[in-house]
Amino acid sequence: MRRLKRWLPDTESVQRNRWLRWMGPRLSHPKLWGFNRRSVARGMAIGVFFAFVIPLAQAPAAGVTALFLRSNLPVALASTLVSNPLTYAPIYYAAYRVGNALLPPSVADPATGLPRAAADQASSLHLGKALALGLTLFASLGSLLAYATTHLLWRWLVMRRWRHRKIAALR
Repeated sequence: MRRLKRWLPDTESVQRNRWLRWMGPRLSHPKLWGFNRRSVARGMAIGVFFAFVIPLAQAPAAGVTALFLRSNLPVALASTLVSNPLTYAPIYYAAYRVGNALLPPSVADPATGLPRAAADQASSLHLGKALALGLTLFASLGSLLAYATTHLLWRWLVMRRWRHRKIAALR
């Protein structure tokens, strides 16, 4: 945590930033910068959610949401990097496959006898619906998993530190 905190900008430098100055004192709230279990877990869930739902401008959306929900802002911004240019194709393909499996069969089946233009349009609508359903499912489950994993990992690390302190005190 100490190493991570060294890399983060301090509150004053963020407030002096000309692009963020319009937010004013809202950016100085301690929960936005504090590293506690709940704030970090919320920030992680927010970032992962927007990483899957929005293909562009994920960080600003996650930042604004973290600002209003008083979650850890740096963690929310960093966790949007779950999806990046290297992972877009596999994520979108998997989301389409999951969404396609959950939706009823497409109307654009050649056996329906629809004209070619109508079949193409129905097929593209089905593709969009399947992708949107898959991404929404990935975002919801991913954010819940990120929240729970962060809580459990944080608890495990604290318990481990306590055990080491107890052992060290007994020596």
